[in-house]
Amino acid sequence: MSKICVVIPAYNATQTIRDVVKGSLQYVSDVIVADDGSTDNTADIAAEAGARVMLIEKNFGKGNALKALFRKAIDEGYDAVISVDADGQHDPADIPRFIESHYNCPESVIVGSRMHHIHKIPRGRYNSMHVARFYVSLGANQFIEDTQCGFRLYPLSTVKNILLTTDRYVTETEFLLKAGDSGAKIRSLEIETIYSNNVSYFKPVTDIVAISFYVISYLPTKWFLEAISSDRPNTYSRNNFRDLIGKNKILDMAFEIFSVLTVFLVPPFFMILRLLLSPFIKNNFASTRKLHCGFFRILITTYLIPLLLIIAPVEKFLNTSGVKVKLVNRFLKYVVPSFPGGQGKYIL
Repeated sequence: MSKICVVIPAYNATQTIRDVVKGSLQYVSDVIVADDGSTDNTADIAAEAGARVMLIEKNFGKGNALKALFRKAIDEGYDAVISVDADGQHDPADIPRFIESHYNCPESVIVGSRMHHIHKIPRGRYNSMHVARFYVSLGANQFIEDTQCGFRLYPLSTVKNILLTTDRYVTETEFLLKAGDSGAKIRSLEIETIYSNNVSYFKPVTDIVAISFYVISYLPTKWFLEAISSDRPNTYSRNNFRDLIGKNKILDMAFEIFSVLTVFLVPPFFMILRLLLSPFIKNNFASTRKLHCGFFRILITTYLIPLLLIIAPVEKFLNTSGVKVKLVNRFLKYVVPSFPGGQGKYIL
């Protein structure tokens, strides 16, 4: 039987941390909280509620706290950890379902999905989640229903094989890309969808931009390796080219900026490369073949996504004027494709 604990990255969460810790302790015997440089009493309240607390002197963001929690759990011999957010947006009552899913699929990463309760998700947030899952799923070689949910079960055997070089909220996306691209199975689990008025430190603009920059920089390096390989959908290995760049923050930033500036050249470049190399390298670009999503489809989506900058304000203006329309929903439905068998595919 696997040894599992709950880990909670926390920053200034005095209003919610007590209930999150106590709720989690109903289902596991050990809860570890990483207090990420809080300026309030988060650490004291978490300890009083029964958690073990790691103190991080300065606030470096959720990604850094998660990495610290992974290291501690590995050092203490745990087989898997369940990450729960400190802001109360994850229901601890779902923890037993993560544990059951882990016993059924012990090597799989289990990711909570809120996408079955679309009406509970703020519209702008849902739209960004819808776009993100298309590109993250491409990088991870499989459809992932909700790529932005932090309620997850991480098998530590998989964590050990991945070098995480990012921080803040990018780390969770980085993990999915590298885990999926190294061959790990990523499964979705329906969870309760909770959006409250509690403070969230996710910054809709800067954090979404940071996540987008990383994904945009990851895909071309992956696809180039696939272009020159036969039947190789899984291109990630620890300390590969992307990891080496990620270790140097200045080089990493420059590489991401270059990737973003050339993003519209990437799909046609790989379309041409596929035409040129396919006669000589059989079954190259294995991941796009597996997902039945060619570069022409990727090109169309990538070129049309910027139109959201026009469509969203137009929809807002019309709705404000009394004309109720859902232009963005219709646009995403036709422009951002789902992968075969993707919609509604859960393990429980």
